[in-house]
Amino acid sequence: QVQLVESGGGLVQAGGSLRLSCAASGDTICISAMGWYRQAPGKERELVAAITSGGSTNYADSVKGRFTISRDNAKNTLYLQMNNLQYEDAAVYHCAATPGGFATSRRSDYIYWGQGTTVTVSS
Repeated sequence: QVQLVESGGGLVQAGGSLRLSCAASGDTICISAMGWYRQAPGKERELVAAITSGGSTNYADSVKGRFTISRDNAKNTLYLQMNNLQYEDAAVYHCAATPGGFATSRRSDYIYWGQGTTVTVSS
């Protein structure tokens, strides 16, 4: 089993920045690509960004140029640097991991999920 624990969420003004972290533990040898998803109230969970173990990335169009996904494989930690946050970025952000090697955007490919961390953006 793999456990994923997110941190770093909070309240930020529009235009501000936050950095999310996701610590993986347990059978981390089972995971390869990782990603960040978000879910706003009343909306579907959507991919924000994904990254392979080698560092190849995949971003949602809505966050390109503002968000950066990265990982430290030695520390089993995934990051999401979020800059120029907008009201529509407010959501619960979930970390996810898959044994697959691609930075997939298909939600069903991700087997392991964290509980999420809340990002609130004020105007």
